[in-house]
Amino acid sequence: MLENWQTFEDELVKIRHQIHQNPELSNQEFETTKLIKNQLDKWHIKIVDTVLKTGVIAEIGDGSNGATIALRADIDALPIIEKTGLAYSSKNIGVMHACGHDFHLTSLLGAARLLKANEGQLNGLVRLIFQPAEENYRGALKVIKAGHLKDVKVIIGDHNHPQLLPGEIGLITGGIMAAVDQFMVKIIGVGTHAANPHLGKDVIVAMSQMINQLQAIVARNVSPADAVVISVTRIEAGNTWNVLPDTAVFEGTIRSFSNQNRQYVKDRFSTIVKQTAEIYDVSTSIRWIEGPGVTNNDIELTNVIVANSKKFAKVFKAAPSNGGEDFADYQAILPGVFAFIGSNGKPNASGWHHSDFTVRDEGLKTAVLYYVENSYRLLEYFDEK
Repeated sequence: MLENWQTFEDELVKIRHQIHQNPELSNQEFETTKLIKNQLDKWHIKIVDTVLKTGVIAEIGDGSNGATIALRADIDALPIIEKTGLAYSSKNIGVMHACGHDFHLTSLLGAARLLKANEGQLNGLVRLIFQPAEENYRGALKVIKAGHLKDVKVIIGDHNHPQLLPGEIGLITGGIMAAVDQFMVKIIGVGTHAANPHLGKDVIVAMSQMINQLQAIVARNVSPADAVVISVTRIEAGNTWNVLPDTAVFEGTIRSFSNQNRQYVKDRFSTIVKQTAEIYDVSTSIRWIEGPGVTNNDIELTNVIVANSKKFAKVFKAAPSNGGEDFADYQAILPGVFAFIGSNGKPNASGWHHSDFTVRDEGLKTAVLYYVENSYRLLEYFDEK
């Protein structure tokens, strides 16, 4: 560790505030990428060549001495107008770090600094992945396609959790975050004057019935013991008060924790939409946009990290979140462990993607130690194999 932790922590806080003030959307993280590279260069950390247009890959240690493990943090922001009132609020109006990715990447930078300072203690190689485009669920796939995980034994990551206090970590084996599916349903009927509805085919009535019926999928077709969510988040139909429109659209998301439920719910969804359309004599089309699968923590390695993390944090059994994470794409090809790091814990703290979402800087220390201490432990674990 560094001789003066407080000075180092103060430096990290300044870095996070700078990042928070300058958020960038998915695939547009050009200045964020420059900032990361500048910090790594300052600390003499090797930056790896990559075809990625944004994001950074770096390495510490020597792969010839042991296993290669990966640490991942996401770096993009959201199209949200910030309303926190912070002195370091976003300068990029309409873009905000409303999910705490500034917290994530700062903690990985801090871990990089500490790992570099103690590089001789590493029995292997630590690859740092500052990943772009998590919010549109495409960044992890880009990192995989670029070949940065070919020789990696395990990848670990985390997400800040506003309901946990700084100094707390939430972990669980198996599914910790949900699979994500997005749907868009278009309904086509026949428009007519509102005074003569019998001359048309009413898409608004059809859409209303579809939305009502879809809620019964979870209520009556899925076990109460299973976590499944269907949310319709946008509807659009018509443009004036006295005309029945000829088209309507609604869209939303499905969240689930098993492949069986994921497919079953989508099948039932399609059946309800199509049969309701037949009843009301309208036609429909469904567009599915498949997001990442379940963020599924490896059992053995999660237990290793739980035991090790208790040395520097309060570790709790995490309650799975219906939120989605493209960290799941890494776990689809190699073992991975994903944790929740306490970042607020105050009563009524706003959750992810809120315009007044905030994190507490004192949570950074635990986030940094999660990466650092578990890097040593995992390299030791593979060295024992």
